[in-house]
Amino acid sequence: MKIVVLIKNVPDTWGERRLDPQTGRVDRGASEAVIDEVGERAIEAALVYKDGADAEVVVMTMGPEAAKESLRKGLAMGADSAVHIKDDGLVGADMVRTSGVLAAAIKQVGFDLVIAGDVSTDGGGGVVPAMVAEALGVPHLTHLDSVSITAQGVSGEREATGGVAEVRADLPAVISVTERTPEGRFPNFRGIMRARKKPTLALSLGDIAGLPEQAVTRTSVLSAAQRPAREAGVKVVDEGDGGQKLFEYLSQENLV
Repeated sequence: MKIVVLIKNVPDTWGERRLDPQTGRVDRGASEAVIDEVGERAIEAALVYKDGADAEVVVMTMGPEAAKESLRKGLAMGADSAVHIKDDGLVGADMVRTSGVLAAAIKQVGFDLVIAGDVSTDGGGGVVPAMVAEALGVPHLTHLDSVSITAQGVSGEREATGGVAEVRADLPAVISVTERTPEGRFPNFRGIMRARKKPTLALSLGDIAGLPEQAVTRTSVLSAAQRPAREAGVKVVDEGDGGQKLFEYLSQENLV
């Protein structure tokens, strides 16, 4: 089985995150770039299956040169190879273009199963995995809290209104996992050394066959501004009438 895991290089959530007011895009120089944690969980889901079955795991990302670090970590965790889609023409790509390019690259390298995180911490759209599945013409199971993979299909549980839904699909398919799935394993020294010898395929837009005509950016940010500084709040001093003051303030703010 060939499993392609989609990962993303994102600003560290423990660091500062901000928009570039000139471009309206995420300022990727504001903090250290790391592999998205939910992407590590997607890799783990693939590796759990590989631990007990014959499988090839390929980590794939679309991003700038710095995204190589995330690919190296995926390889150190246990993936067999990596694919890095890097092209200046992809700067500022929206979800439509991103999913179209990813789908074309996945089709080119071949796959039985595609695994991704459900929502990236630097975007929050949460629809790219489903859009990739649509472009590939295969079923998708998204926002899975648990995953079970067999040679014939994939199944799992996802949160539903009032309960839990059990879903399954035959392969080939695309799935996305949530932060409720197991954490990614920590790369050991042996894995880190082996990662240096594992192949990484670099692809530009010109290297990817079958790019759909609709794989173009359809959205753009018209303007962006820095978040205003936080102002001091209202302090209510209790001098025997604290309750009345609090009620009056809440009434003024239409909170009661």
